[in-house]
Amino acid sequence: MPRRSTLIFSLACLLLGAAGGCSKKNLPAAAPPPPPPPATPAGPSQVALWLTTPDKSSLFRPSPVALNFRAGSSQNPAIAVDTAQTYQTIDGFGYTLTGGSAQLLHQMSAPARAALLQELFGTEGTSIGISYLRISIGASDLDERVFTYDDPPGGQPDPTLAHFSLAPDRAHLLPVLKEILAINPTIKLLGSPWTAPVWMKTNNRSIGGSLRAEYYPVYAQYFVKYLQAMQAEGVRVDAVTLQNEPLHPGNNPSMLMTAAEQATFIRDHVGPALRTAGLTTKIILYDHNLDRPDYPLSILQDPQASQYVDGSAFHLYAGSIETMSTVRNAFPGKHVYFTEQWTGGPGNFAEDFKWHMANLIIGAPRNWSRNVLEWNLAADPNYNPHTPGGCTTCLGALTISGDAVTRNSAYYTVAHAAKFVRPGSVRIGSNGPTTLPHVAYRTPTGQKVLIVLNTGSAPQTFDILFRGKAATTQLPAGAAGTYVW
Repeated sequence: MPRRSTLIFSLACLLLGAAGGCSKKNLPAAAPPPPPPPATPAGPSQVALWLTTPDKSSLFRPSPVALNFRAGSSQNPAIAVDTAQTYQTIDGFGYTLTGGSAQLLHQMSAPARAALLQELFGTEGTSIGISYLRISIGASDLDERVFTYDDPPGGQPDPTLAHFSLAPDRAHLLPVLKEILAINPTIKLLGSPWTAPVWMKTNNRSIGGSLRAEYYPVYAQYFVKYLQAMQAEGVRVDAVTLQNEPLHPGNNPSMLMTAAEQATFIRDHVGPALRTAGLTTKIILYDHNLDRPDYPLSILQDPQASQYVDGSAFHLYAGSIETMSTVRNAFPGKHVYFTEQWTGGPGNFAEDFKWHMANLIIGAPRNWSRNVLEWNLAADPNYNPHTPGGCTTCLGALTISGDAVTRNSAYYTVAHAAKFVRPGSVRIGSNGPTTLPHVAYRTPTGQKVLIVLNTGSAPQTFDILFRGKAATTQLPAGAAGTYVW
């Protein structure tokens, strides 16, 4: 999450429901325990319900209430689930594993870290099953310092990339990634750079500037070297975007990359370079806000650039989530991805949870997204680490202080999808009241998963309709439920 102007920053805080504004404030380090083992329903239950309520009385916990389908017509508002209507395949749900997140995890004691990583990335019991991570290629603004993988002494140009090295990531990121891969070897990874090496840039600074034209082929080889070096470490990167937030050059680090520049870079340099190297890593466009669909659309309209492109990635600091459908429908053969949304600290659990569930966990997949990634996995009680000028109030899904862990709203939003909507699940048809936003899936094992949010101000009783039968359930105001059968 980049640092923005005061006006945009304040508006973002208001939109995301941050209580008390965006001032820096310590967060409690004490952690509620993870959810208990599944409760035993009062009687036989065909449908499992995992529930989160805005008052935190239930935090992604299984409901003990028996829920069964019955024959007969529905007498309540209803959500109809239809497996005959199929949409996109899901790649996964998760977070950005920033360098700062990895640092905090790596500094935990080994037993505490092992238990937490199992909770996050495992699939059994109360683990939440994170299945997709975004990592930074070089530093993001949530690293403790700015770096790239080619920073020669004195900032001298290095056109042969003789100084290229993953050494900065060997301190924390790579060790943590390897522990995660031991738990989930198939987790998908997306790499995104915040800047090119400064000697490649027009202003020779980590903030702003553009990629010099003469370094386009060198920067393409930088991506090749990165992907090959990660493979040598046993880490396969599934996809890359070519610039985080290319229209926001004010963060530290950051770099401006216009649509025309990105089209040229893909068409003439990085696309051919990856293909020549035999790399199958996907190239994903844009990686910025939904108010500028013209950016990815202009590149997709160039057949020579588009041939190398898998799809487009989006954030929602501006624009509307429905714009994902606009881009996807213009080019149905290209995918869309949701790759970043922050929660502003100190946060307002009820409002943050509701907004992110409605717009990201439900809204993005209903608009063809193959993934949903929250920003970011972890920060300490003072929103550290971050670069000088980086985000100072980014609330992680986890707040980590030593071995103490607090689970924040983004932990629960992702859990509602990640645990049951496993990679390879297919979104299926679902229709119902607008006050009950919802999205449905069929999993690779044939289970049906329905995620529902009550956006109303009172409890709502409704029926789930499936194959001519109905199951009656209720959600408190502001609560979300994941239904599995």
